[in-house]
Amino acid sequence: MARRRGPRGPDRRHTNPVLAPAAVRFQEVAPRESVGGDYRKEAAARTSCPARALQLPEAPSAPRLRLGCRDAAMAAAAVAAPEVLRECGCKGIRTCLICERQRGGDPPWQHPPQKTHRFIYYADTGWAVGAEESDFEGWAFPFPGVTLIEDFVTPAEEAEMVRLMDCDPWKPSQSGRRKQDYGPKVNFRKQKLKTAGFRGLPSFSREVVRRMGLYPGLEDFQPVEQCNLDYCPERGSAIDPHLDDTWLWGERLVSLNLLSPTVLSMSREAPGSLLLCLAPSGFPQAPAEGATAPGRSVPCRAVEVAVPLPRRALLVLARAARRQWKHAIHRGHIGARRVSATFRELSAEFGPSGRQRELGQELLQTSLSFQGRPT
Repeated sequence: MARRRGPRGPDRRHTNPVLAPAAVRFQEVAPRESVGGDYRKEAAARTSCPARALQLPEAPSAPRLRLGCRDAAMAAAAVAAPEVLRECGCKGIRTCLICERQRGGDPPWQHPPQKTHRFIYYADTGWAVGAEESDFEGWAFPFPGVTLIEDFVTPAEEAEMVRLMDCDPWKPSQSGRRKQDYGPKVNFRKQKLKTAGFRGLPSFSREVVRRMGLYPGLEDFQPVEQCNLDYCPERGSAIDPHLDDTWLWGERLVSLNLLSPTVLSMSREAPGSLLLCLAPSGFPQAPAEGATAPGRSVPCRAVEVAVPLPRRALLVLARAARRQWKHAIHRGHIGARRVSATFRELSAEFGPSGRQRELGQELLQTSLSFQGRPT
């Protein structure tokens, strides 16, 4: 990935990234191009959602689009939270504000305890640094596998994408979320999938996917599934710590964060300890894994790494961040409506040399036809 400038120094104050998301700076690693493509055809077919042609720059070197009054109004409408659902999709121990109010009283279920030691991730260095006034303030460890690309889409593109998402129904999901799935039906426990009804990614994602290929590390990224999630503070939306499946989904998870900033909280339920070193002056690039001379250690299970996600940023999780560290969005980190679009690629089993390569090729062809509707 492209080299990024580090923070000003180890005495930098590590405040709550939700309250001060601008404390972390990100450097673009490639020029942006406009999101357009075939979304107009899809939107024109829906009488309740007439298409509006966006005047977007075509050349990679074009300046960022300025929002006029009409675009600003559209962006404001997209940010506005939709009507709060009266029923939820929670199951088991998962809850949201809707079902908690309906049940009343003290809930019999228990939320996972908060991690003891909090570290803040700096995307421009690759370090996770101990939070201010914590036991490990000024101590750090390399946190590989996370890439953030700021301003991956423009404000006008963001508003148009959300507008088109809202033209299709959102299904209630767990923990106060709503979802739209563009992908095959999968039973991960039995490792079976069905392609019936899957017609590909939505047409408005064509240029988003193409733009991904302009960035280092994503040149060969070919998603076969897109999952849109809608978060809203009125529903108490959140997502519990989890690892994405590795039987079907491949090495990289790519997610576009829309409408509001938030924090991705990462934790690792592994024995042993993390080796720490003093955060060096100027925060140079993190050394290779295992190359840091330790000075202290902290139990893995007691650590949570906060990754600030700016609005309109693209997040890539790979390597240890994908396979070893669980990721979550806490309820307290949703301060306004948030929409995420997560793109997943196929695992090696479905690749050109894999046991299910023929099925993988079929899924790829369908996905990249960009003719899909939510399944």
